[in-house]
Amino acid sequence: MPRLGYLLPTRERVMEGQPETRPLLALAERAEALGFDSLWVGDSLLARPRHDALTLLAAVAARTHRAELGTAVLLPALRNPVLLAHQVATLDRIAEGRVILGVGIASDWPNIRAEFEAAGVPFDKRIGRLLEGLALCRVLWSGKEINWPQNGEGRWNVKSAVLGPTPHRPGGPPIWIAGAVPAARARAGRHFEGWFPNSATAAEYGPQWAEVQAAGRAAGRDPSKLTPATYLTLAIDDDQARADARLNAYLERYYGMPPGETRKRQKSYAGAAAGAAAWLKGYADAGATHIVLRFAGDHERHLETAARIRRDLGW
Repeated sequence: MPRLGYLLPTRERVMEGQPETRPLLALAERAEALGFDSLWVGDSLLARPRHDALTLLAAVAARTHRAELGTAVLLPALRNPVLLAHQVATLDRIAEGRVILGVGIASDWPNIRAEFEAAGVPFDKRIGRLLEGLALCRVLWSGKEINWPQNGEGRWNVKSAVLGPTPHRPGGPPIWIAGAVPAARARAGRHFEGWFPNSATAAEYGPQWAEVQAAGRAAGRDPSKLTPATYLTLAIDDDQARADARLNAYLERYYGMPPGETRKRQKSYAGAAAGAAAWLKGYADAGATHIVLRFAGDHERHLETAARIRRDLGW
């Protein structure tokens, strides 16, 4: 049975001029009470203003007890990996081992390029920075004295350093990477613990997941230890026209572009609960074992509806 996650509306609340965190924490508590297995927050510095992901998750960790806590998705290339390793280790201590680090390389959109420039990070070097930075995080999470780089040249120089505290989970939290293009699938299989796309249809998901597993196997890894996840957006309403209008308005406001473009890139559903159940089941049947849901507004109602769908599916 797949595990079900819920994305907190951090971006939406800032856009609405309601940045208070108390309602977000209440939503997290409500989702956990309804049986959601994980709680997620997005990440952006300037491109899509929202609460800092790791800081907010620390508060969520203190208010919840069972659900895993994840980033969907963090952009490691924008951060110094020594600082990131320290923050994530502390967060995982607060959460007592419940953290999942969802990461991505960032989409090539003008506002995201501007965000990288503002942070002083070369956009065209983001993949190398992500891979090396996360490798450095993992070494720091060992709690042993380290020197970096270990072989050849690197972007960061760490000499005779020990990070403390280490994460609650030995070796650090699992890292899932977003992206569904062939290069992203290969990276997921070779380097990370999970694959976390938002652009694969249910029909595409199974064959693409097989590619991730094959890349892992070729790298000498055990594919059974990799997690197939996905991130999906829903507007559930018995009135089809109203559901479509709600989803389109949500996406247009969120991304500032025609919703049709976003719906091509990011898989979403608009319609009745029965159709949503069949749509989600398609991903589970294709192999996804963790499905994270983002709702197009009306979060309390959507949470209740999704919990009911889950019960009806026997998940």
